[in-house]
Amino acid sequence: MEHNEKIRNHDLEVLYQPVTVGNLTLANRIAMAPMTRGFSPNGVPGKDVAGYYRRRAENEVGLIITEGTLINHPAAAEGLGRPNFHGEAALRGWSHVVDAVHKAGGKIIPQLWHVGMARQMDGDNPNPTASPIGPSGIDVATGKKVMEPMTSSEIDQIIKAFGQAASDAKSLGFDGLEIHGAHGYLIDQFFWGKTNQRQDEYGGDLIARTRFAVEIVRACREAVGSEFPIVFRYSQWKLGNYSAKLAETPEQLTAFLAPLVDAGVDIFHCSTRRYWEPEFEGSPLNLAGWTKKLTGKPTITVGSVGLDNNFIDFFTEGKGAKTTSLTPLIERLQKKEFDLVAVGRALLADPAWATKTHQDRIDELIPFELGAEKTLS
Repeated sequence: MEHNEKIRNHDLEVLYQPVTVGNLTLANRIAMAPMTRGFSPNGVPGKDVAGYYRRRAENEVGLIITEGTLINHPAAAEGLGRPNFHGEAALRGWSHVVDAVHKAGGKIIPQLWHVGMARQMDGDNPNPTASPIGPSGIDVATGKKVMEPMTSSEIDQIIKAFGQAASDAKSLGFDGLEIHGAHGYLIDQFFWGKTNQRQDEYGGDLIARTRFAVEIVRACREAVGSEFPIVFRYSQWKLGNYSAKLAETPEQLTAFLAPLVDAGVDIFHCSTRRYWEPEFEGSPLNLAGWTKKLTGKPTITVGSVGLDNNFIDFFTEGKGAKTTSLTPLIERLQKKEFDLVAVGRALLADPAWATKTHQDRIDELIPFELGAEKTLS
């Protein structure tokens, strides 16, 4: 208890001090992790979505990363209610979200997303006749080829759609953007050898498999200019394969990240299941720590922050999630292992998580329980 009191009353301030990360100047180091909710009917975010993000900005969340927003492609979504990032109505809705967050003193960036082969044809989806697309047409869950590989024209279309979404993000007044390249969705399907078996310039070894993402980053960079922040989210694990690794060693990770840095990524958002786990043997650094060390770029860590179990166990095993000490996180932050800390389920359950934590109101925190992912709070 005495050690936790010290963290809360003194060392915790490292989490709440103003910080400049790349071209982002933030009130503190807390980011809201992107979390899919499905509360945008017909792809249009309404007043409830603006209120949802505003409440987090009012409660000391320095940077809000929105739930995944869909680029302009008919098969971009998996599931209903996902917000579009194209079309007059959806963009107008996002402009209201930006205004609400800015009035509350926060910063906000959209996460740009395409699910690729994670889209299930037997599910409820917008544009239900649109077939899923992927580098080699391989289903992420089964590993079987179920569609034809993406054509060159489809690849060009997706790259242009990301670029247009980036341009719209800047025009709407967002403070940057995030490209979703993680978790076995479309961009990550190009990274992973099991889902990318192409024989052209978009396939091959790990470096060659970054080409699709590199061209997306370049299209976004061209659309927004040199000063607008671009965050890139990536992960080792995939949906349905939580032990997967793109890079088995620091050397492989360096080779993987270098083309993305050259293309214009400012900040890497490094998604893990548990932030405290080391990424490679022989070092306590997590994925965000290694990424910062190898690239020199700022990083965001994420993975069960403030909770006592990881989100995969919660959804697959129904385990509850209780609050837990932030001491290990603060110790890593003090060592400058990473720059920002993304909080997911804890902020989903309690919009005032950051304020309550800062004010030592730990006993008032709302626990994350089944159904909390559907909250409008």
